[in-house]
Amino acid sequence: MNKKIGIIAGVIVLIAIIAAVLVFTGVINTNGNTGPNDNVLVVGFDSEFPPYGYKDDNGEYVGFDLDLAQEVCNRNNWTLVKQPIDWDAKDSELSSGTIDCIWNGFTINGREDKYLWSKPYIDNKQVIVTKSNSGINSLSDLKGKQVETQKDSSALSALEGDQKPLADTFKQLVQIADYNTAFLDLDAGTCDAVAMDIGVAQYQVNSKSNPSDYKILDEEISSEQYGIGFKKGNEQLRDKIQQTLDEMEADGTIAKIASKYDSYGVPGSLIKNNNTTTNTTN
Repeated sequence: MNKKIGIIAGVIVLIAIIAAVLVFTGVINTNGNTGPNDNVLVVGFDSEFPPYGYKDDNGEYVGFDLDLAQEVCNRNNWTLVKQPIDWDAKDSELSSGTIDCIWNGFTINGREDKYLWSKPYIDNKQVIVTKSNSGINSLSDLKGKQVETQKDSSALSALEGDQKPLADTFKQLVQIADYNTAFLDLDAGTCDAVAMDIGVAQYQVNSKSNPSDYKILDEEISSEQYGIGFKKGNEQLRDKIQQTLDEMEADGTIAKIASKYDSYGVPGSLIKNNNTTTNTTN
């Protein structure tokens, strides 16, 4: 019996020594501060949120944010893993370490204290899209109408927050999984309008065979800023990515990437960050 106890104790000590060595050498990341493990950056994104992240006709994940992430990885000799996630599960994906960051039209406003943030890089606004022949020309025309928006979206936050008096005039505010579904409902007449981000709205409308069948109301619901969300405590990874983005802005790379999405208003929404500092107190 004593011999067995001695063997077990020896095994436990050996495991402890191995674990300590792995932690010391950085193979095991215990505090989230050593950057992406094995030089692999796993970016979590909504795969149905164009032009920031979506699947193209070839089945490839593309978009403005994913292009930025790829360039960041190229400059740091990292491998990019584009990880589509259920938007409702983004927090659990981040906290569990399944993803290193949330990078996909991710709104800072109202979430300032929930994540560690990069500098804001996009000014965005929430708008209403409807059919051109709907007779809806202003926000007041939405009274008694069926309006859809994505679950856990900025548009939903606005309509449940500052714009709740507006939402209270709707016949119903329906939460859907993604905006592709919302546009199918809009085309089918099962909803009257969709509340969404301006960039996504422009992408959806411009990708239709007859864009003139739709209109985006001039009145906005709210405005916001996009940033990259990291798990709190992961300053080292955040700061390295931010440093790279600052370099990309200075040499014109961000503007060049944004020009690919000109028809969706991305270049005009860029925020210049060279003279700002990263908030490290989130």
